[in-house]
Amino acid sequence: MKDIALVLSSGGARGLAHIGAIEALEEHGYHISSIAGCSMGALIGGVYAAGKLEAFRDWMKTIDRKKMLELTDFSFSINHLVKGDRIIEAIMAFVPDMAIEDLPIPYCAVATDWQNGEEVVFREGSLFDAIRASISLPLYYEPVRRDGRILIDGGVINPIPLNRVERHEGDLLVGVDVSGHNYKKQWERQQRLAEKHKADRSLKAQILDKLLPDNLDFNYYTVLSRTSSLMIRQNSILMERLMKPDILIDIQMSSYGGFDYDKSERIVNLGKKKTDLAISQFEGK
Repeated sequence: MKDIALVLSSGGARGLAHIGAIEALEEHGYHISSIAGCSMGALIGGVYAAGKLEAFRDWMKTIDRKKMLELTDFSFSINHLVKGDRIIEAIMAFVPDMAIEDLPIPYCAVATDWQNGEEVVFREGSLFDAIRASISLPLYYEPVRRDGRILIDGGVINPIPLNRVERHEGDLLVGVDVSGHNYKKQWERQQRLAEKHKADRSLKAQILDKLLPDNLDFNYYTVLSRTSSLMIRQNSILMERLMKPDILIDIQMSSYGGFDYDKSERIVNLGKKKTDLAISQFEGK
């Protein structure tokens, strides 16, 4: 049994791959002695530390587009689209809140102080307060107001907090990074879909041709989304170079985005597959 300090990155729905990564690590005989996470990594890490990861995975299997809409409590605020209370309440139905310091393994989550730009590290207090702050994606989820601070997603500053996890003598530092996209494969996939669409001469396709511009994939939303993704990715790479984890499981995706929560099992299985490969490479050295 090999002790590891495990760090899980941000990445939205892509962070469901963390579940498969944890499963693979345990199957290979690794013991998670501490855990740190950011955004979706903070959620998965917190649920694991509370001993409810299997229940969370089973719940995720029930999520489809209809249920995603039911869990989305839209807001009319000028600084966010979704309140974010409904999703937390749904998870708390089977993962009771508890004090971080009472968890069976050391855990921490990171968020960002929007007012002064500082990183905020949660090592005590309410588990779900920490998770809710860490997942507060700017413009999407309502920021968390706590102790006079306005807190947003930790991925803005530290998307893979390898420098924040508690370490123990002799442990291995393991990072799971789902912040990256395989942009080349994404682009090739988009081109194939575009060609398929052009070849479709059905009435529906002809109507869409009139309504949608040819450069739909290059618009305000996609430019902003990719720009922020590239910045987060570079922060991850810099942290990985600084901390030099013993095992780095880099899971770049081309087929799944940050809101593909209805594809949970496929993403979980991808995480397991990539982790199996990374462990085999590490142990084969």
